[in-house]
Formats: sequence, structure tokens, C-alpha cells
Amino acid sequence: MAGKVFFSVTMSLDGFVAPDEVAVEDVFSPEGKNDPRVQRWMSKWSELQAWIFPQRFFRENLKLGEGGEEGLDNDIARATYERTGASVMGKRMFDGGALAWPEEAPFHTPVFVVTHETRDPWERPGGTTFHFVNDGIEKALDLAREAAGDRDVRIAGGGATILEYLNAGLIDEFSIALAPVLFGSGIRLFEGVDDGRLALEPVRAESSPRATHLTYTVRER
Repeated sequence: MAGKVFFSVTMSLDGFVAPDEVAVEDVFSPEGKNDPRVQRWMSKWSELQAWIFPQRFFRENLKLGEGGEEGLDNDIARATYERTGASVMGKRMFDGGALAWPEEAPFHTPVFVVTHETRDPWERPGGTTFHFVNDGIEKALDLAREAAGDRDVRIAGGGATILEYLNAGLIDEFSIALAPVLFGSGIRLFEGVDDGRLALEPVRAESSPRATHLTYTVRER
């Protein structure tokens, strides 16, 4: 039986999944380190994701060394990884990740990149292969389902790609790690959501000292 299609993101308390947009090349360029706008972006991004960085699983998966925290946050991070048989992401997330991820990218499964670019698959050490799909979101999902088998497909991001899948009625379930931070501005996860089509049913809510984890199933109205 095919698995679920889900997304799992961290969101600020006021609804943002990323700070104000900054060009990927600026964030990772040598000049970016001295750019106040980039510095502010990095500071806010680090604050948003602070719950995941100390976790043992995160450190293991990115080969950052031994040690790390265990508990609810760690269990959720590990379970999210273990349920995922393939991922789908947008081109902007891929472009940023290709600069930021280590050589052994942290997915260890097939990843399907929704793009207008025609490009051969890019195989990385550790079992991650990026496939570039220029036939739309449904084709990318079909390929990801086939690759995932009976495991789940994760729509990894970014926010615009998640929203596109959500509004197309292709998401079964999602989880939000609600971080205790306020952004005031940035990229809203649900900006433009088709509220007339979609309804949510709560599955569970769990809290740790670092974040509140909310899970919902999605159904059509």
C-alpha cells in the first residue's frame, strides 16, 4: 500500500517559515558575511531552527560528531526521517541546499526537484540522488511515490512548493514545529491557501521545552 504524502516544517509563532527573502547567492557568498541584511537573515533562521540543532539525530545525520540531546524533539526528528522514502522540493530550496548541505546530503533517499530545468540526475554519496522534473508537481509526486514504495513521501519545501501541493489537494498530513519566536515579516506558510477547499483535523499536539509539535490530517471540505 502506498504511503502518505506529508510535509513537516518549523514555523514561527506568528506564522512564518523563513525570514524575508534573501538571494541564495548572497547568503552563501563571501561578501554575504558582511551584509547586514544577510546577517539578520541568518540570525533569525538560526533562532527559528534552534530546536533541531542540538538533537542527537540531527548531529548523527549530518555527521557533526557524537552526543546531542535525546527526548521528544529528537524522537520526532528521527521518526520524520525514518518514515520518508522519497522527498520532493522546489528549485529554490535545492539551490540553497546544494550550497549548504555537506557532500553526503542528509536525505539518503531519492529527491525529486520541481524545476523548469532539464538536467541529468545528480548522485551524492550516502544514497541521495536528486532527480530534476520539469513536468509539474503531479509528475514529481508520481515519481516520488514510485521510489518511496510503501514509505511516505515528504514535500520538503520551500514554502511556495508546499503551498502548491496543499492547494492541489495532494497533502494527506502535515506537522509543524511551532518555535517560540516572532518574525514580524517573512515568508508565511499559509499565505494564499485555498481555505474554501481544505479542512484540517487535529491528530496530536506535543510540547517540549524547545518547541510545540502539531500534527493535522488534511481533507477536502
